Amino acid sequence: MTDDPKPDRAAPLGDLGPGTRQRRQLRFRALDIAWTALFTVLALWGVTAAVGALRGDTAWAYSAVAGLLLAGALGLRLSLPRRQIRE
Repeated sequence: MTDDPKPDRAAPLGDLGPGTRQRRQLRFRALDIAWTALFTVLALWGVTAAVGALRGDTAWAYSAVAGLLLAGALGLRLSLPRRQIRE
Protein backbone atom coordinates (compact mmCIF):
# COMPACT_ATOMS: atom_id res chain seq x y z
CA MET A 1 0.00 0.00 0.00
CA THR A 2 1.33 3.43 -0.94
CA ASP A 3 0.23 6.87 0.14
CA ASP A 4 -1.20 8.46 -2.97
CA PRO A 5 -1.09 12.30 -2.79
CA LYS A 6 -4.20 12.43 -4.99
CA PRO A 7 -7.05 10.50 -3.41
CA ASP A 8 -9.56 8.79 -5.66
CA ARG A 9 -12.41 10.83 -4.28
CA ALA A 10 -12.40 14.49 -3.37
CA ALA A 11 -13.75 15.62 -0.03
CA PRO A 12 -17.35 16.81 -0.12
CA LEU A 13 -17.89 20.54 -0.40
CA GLY A 14 -19.94 20.75 2.73
CA ASP A 15 -23.11 22.69 3.42
CA LEU A 16 -23.82 25.58 1.04
CA GLY A 17 -26.42 27.05 3.34
CA PRO A 18 -26.72 30.78 4.07
CA GLY A 19 -23.88 32.21 6.13
CA THR A 20 -21.42 29.39 5.53
CA ARG A 21 -17.84 29.88 4.37
CA GLN A 22 -18.47 27.89 1.19
CA ARG A 23 -21.42 30.14 0.31
CA ARG A 24 -19.25 33.29 0.60
CA GLN A 25 -16.52 31.67 -1.50
CA LEU A 26 -19.07 30.65 -4.13
CA ARG A 27 -20.34 34.23 -4.39
CA PHE A 28 -16.85 35.71 -4.88
CA ARG A 29 -15.89 32.98 -7.33
CA ALA A 30 -19.01 33.70 -9.39
CA LEU A 31 -18.13 37.42 -9.41
CA ASP A 32 -14.59 36.63 -10.59
CA ILE A 33 -15.97 34.45 -13.39
CA ALA A 34 -18.38 37.22 -14.45
CA TRP A 35 -15.58 39.83 -14.58
CA THR A 36 -13.38 37.47 -16.59
CA ALA A 37 -16.21 36.81 -19.03
CA LEU A 38 -16.85 40.56 -19.42
CA PHE A 39 -13.17 41.29 -20.14
CA THR A 40 -12.98 38.40 -22.61
CA VAL A 41 -16.08 39.48 -24.54
CA LEU A 42 -14.97 43.12 -24.68
CA ALA A 43 -11.44 42.18 -25.77
CA LEU A 44 -12.72 39.84 -28.49
CA TRP A 45 -15.19 42.46 -29.68
CA GLY A 46 -12.42 45.07 -29.87
CA VAL A 47 -10.08 42.78 -31.79
CA THR A 48 -12.71 41.65 -34.28
CA ALA A 49 -13.89 45.23 -34.80
CA ALA A 50 -10.32 46.40 -35.41
CA VAL A 51 -9.69 43.58 -37.87
CA GLY A 52 -13.00 44.35 -39.58
CA ALA A 53 -12.10 48.04 -39.79
CA LEU A 54 -8.76 47.19 -41.37
CA ARG A 55 -10.53 45.03 -43.95
CA GLY A 56 -13.09 47.78 -44.58
CA ASP A 57 -16.03 45.74 -43.30
CA THR A 58 -16.96 47.90 -40.33
CA ALA A 59 -16.34 51.34 -38.86
CA TRP A 60 -13.54 52.25 -36.47
CA ALA A 61 -16.17 53.41 -33.98
CA TYR A 62 -16.93 49.83 -32.92
CA SER A 63 -13.29 49.24 -32.08
CA ALA A 64 -13.04 52.53 -30.19
CA VAL A 65 -16.21 51.83 -28.18
CA ALA A 66 -14.99 48.34 -27.29
CA GLY A 67 -11.66 49.77 -26.15
CA LEU A 68 -13.34 52.43 -24.03
CA LEU A 69 -15.67 49.90 -22.42
CA LEU A 70 -12.77 47.56 -21.75
CA ALA A 71 -10.73 50.37 -20.18
CA GLY A 72 -13.72 51.46 -18.09
CA ALA A 73 -14.40 47.94 -16.86
CA LEU A 74 -10.73 47.43 -16.01
CA GLY A 75 -10.60 50.75 -14.17
CA LEU A 76 -13.71 49.87 -12.21
CA ARG A 77 -12.35 46.45 -11.33
CA LEU A 78 -9.05 47.89 -10.11
CA SER A 79 -10.72 50.65 -8.10
CA LEU A 80 -13.03 48.30 -6.21
CA PRO A 81 -11.67 47.21 -2.85
CA ARG A 82 -10.55 43.62 -2.77
CA ARG A 83 -12.78 41.60 -0.50
CA GLN A 84 -11.06 39.10 1.71
CA ILE A 85 -12.73 35.92 2.81
CA ARG A 86 -12.26 35.29 6.51
CA GLU A 87 -12.03 31.69 7.46
